[in-house]
Amino acid sequence: MTTWYNGIIKKIEDASPTTKRFWLEVEGVDRFDFKAGQFITMDLPIGERRNQRWRSYSIASAPDGSNTLELCIVHLDGGLATNWLFNEATIGTAIKFKGPDGTFTLPESIENELVMVCTGTGVAPFRSMIWEVFNQKIPHKGIHLIFGTRTADGILYQKEFEELAQKMPGFRFSVALSREEQEGCHHGYVHGIYQTAYAEKRPDRSFYLCGWTKMVDEAVAKLIVEMGYERGQVKYELYG
Repeated sequence: MTTWYNGIIKKIEDASPTTKRFWLEVEGVDRFDFKAGQFITMDLPIGERRNQRWRSYSIASAPDGSNTLELCIVHLDGGLATNWLFNEATIGTAIKFKGPDGTFTLPESIENELVMVCTGTGVAPFRSMIWEVFNQKIPHKGIHLIFGTRTADGILYQKEFEELAQKMPGFRFSVALSREEQEGCHHGYVHGIYQTAYAEKRPDRSFYLCGWTKMVDEAVAKLIVEMGYERGQVKYELYG
């Protein structure tokens, strides 16, 4: 039986010119349990039919034993859901949702090096996973987060990840900018970073991909067909 919860927006912050961070407090529970990488599905007042109203968003915060979740959401031109969230929802707005759901999560034991490749708000589940590893001191063989966006003002959680790289052994953070050049960033798409860094195929490496369909499809083809990695070494979640 599906459990529906009532959430109240407690805080909203701009994350980039097109992206906002929303903090949702779940009513009626002291803690909301989920696995890092999972998502919730909101029932928004934007239509009559279920397929018009339901929208799923990955939880960007790590499980912390509280009843508050963070979501990182990009505004889509003409998108009914994001138009409502960005222009009508405010602090105190109630949102009905169900979940958590999804299997795009960390393995029970991290036996492989993890390479996380994302674009835009596809970083949300990875942020949850990385903080879970750090907070719980989970043993790992190295985590490399590769984030892609168009311009520097679209880099999400940049300062946070850069600081985390200084205090979390084995964690690396790389940025690809497709339409702008900036010192310290790769100029081009995310593919150029992992193709160069992981050209030598190894069986003890796993790739996690999250973002828009075009990026994920291209990455799957490059990793499996061009670079020779096994299909079981590549796991992904699509955003549109």
